[in-house]
Amino acid sequence: MKKEEKKKSGDINFEIKFYEGILKEQPDFIEALMALGDLYTKKGMIKEGLEIDLRLLSLKPNDPIVLYNLACSYSLGGNIEEALKTIQAAIDNGYDDLEYLLGDEDLENLRSDPRFKEYIEVLNKKKKM
Repeated sequence: MKKEEKKKSGDINFEIKFYEGILKEQPDFIEALMALGDLYTKKGMIKEGLEIDLRLLSLKPNDPIVLYNLACSYSLGGNIEEALKTIQAAIDNGYDDLEYLLGDEDLENLRSDPRFKEYIEVLNKKKKM
């Protein structure tokens, strides 16, 4: 591991411990949960990231960003069925950055599904109306 990669990994580990500590004291601290979920995902801790996203969903069930992040976790974990349902819920609840969605590496598994491609085509047609 290169020196820079080792430092970055150490920084992520430090941040994870930091946010985990905050959440022991304040388990429903939304911003800390969101940051920790992102860090888990960056570190490849997909299961842990999914658990955080599900906690966030229970706190903010109609939040488009929470739903989007949950769809990413499902996609990364290979649960395409749930990823598709959840990305649709995110869009139904106001998520509208389709350009970002179409380039997000976390959604690569989902984008390869024909149902997703069909869904995006329908969205694009509605947008043009």
